[in-house]
Amino acid sequence: MSFYQKNKLEVKGISKRFEDLLVVDNVSLELKENEFVSLLGPSGSGKTTIFNIIAGLIKPDNGNVIIDNQDFTGKTGRVSYMYQKDLLLPWKKIIDNVALPLIIEGVKKKEARERVKKYFKIFGLEGFEMKYPFQLSGGMRQRAALMRTYMFSKDIILLDEPFGGLDAITKKKMQYWLLEVIKNLNASILFITHDIEEAIFLSDRIYILSDRPASIKEEINVNLPKSRKSEILVSSEFNDIKKHILSIL
Repeated sequence: MSFYQKNKLEVKGISKRFEDLLVVDNVSLELKENEFVSLLGPSGSGKTTIFNIIAGLIKPDNGNVIIDNQDFTGKTGRVSYMYQKDLLLPWKKIIDNVALPLIIEGVKKKEARERVKKYFKIFGLEGFEMKYPFQLSGGMRQRAALMRTYMFSKDIILLDEPFGGLDAITKKKMQYWLLEVIKNLNASILFITHDIEEAIFLSDRIYILSDRPASIKEEINVNLPKSRKSEILVSSEFNDIKKHILSIL
C-alpha cells in the first residue's frame, strides 16, 4: 500500500526442516511501518514455526530475517511475541505482570510500575492495575497479555492466534478493541490466524499459506476503509475478498 514507506521486517527465503520433515519452504514476506499483516493458513501448516524463526527462537536452514535493515537471523530479543494463551503469572498483580519485561531489563519495580501505568487507559484496563489474573475475564486477560507484549518491544509485535481461545462474542469484541488500540500505538503487527473473516477484518495485507510445508500461495491487499465497523462484514467488498480467499484455500 502506497502510504506505507519503511520496511520494518523482511523475511527472505526461509526454509526449515525438522529431521526428515520439511515444515517451511522458501517463505518470503515483509511488514511495513504501522502495518497490520496476517498469515492465514490451515492449522499445522507451519505458521508458528515462521514466527519462531522471526523471533530468533529457531534458526532457519536457509534464508534471513532482516529488521530495520539489520540481520537478526537466529537472534532473540528484538520483537515482541504473544502466544494464544495469555501466560500471565497468577501470583503477580496485573501491573507487575505488565511491568515484567522492564524488570527483566533491570528496571526497579517502583519505576517499572510508574512507566506502565499510563498504558492501562490505552489498553482499557484502568482500575484493574492491582487485580490478579484470576479476577479478570478472558478478554481482559488477553488485553493485559498484549500490553505486556507491547512493553517488551513496542515497534514489532507477533500475535499467534491471540483470540483463538475466546468465545465468538468475546473474540469479535476483542477484534474491534484491537483495531482501536493500535491507533494509539506506533507498532507494526504480524498476526497468525486460520479465521478468514478475522484476517480480512483486521489486516492491511494477508499472506495465504499452503498446507505444510508452508509456502506463500498469494499475497492479498485488503482494500477496505481503515476505520472498520460491523457493517463492513456484510459488504460486497468484504465478501468478494472472502470468496477469493476461499477459492485459493
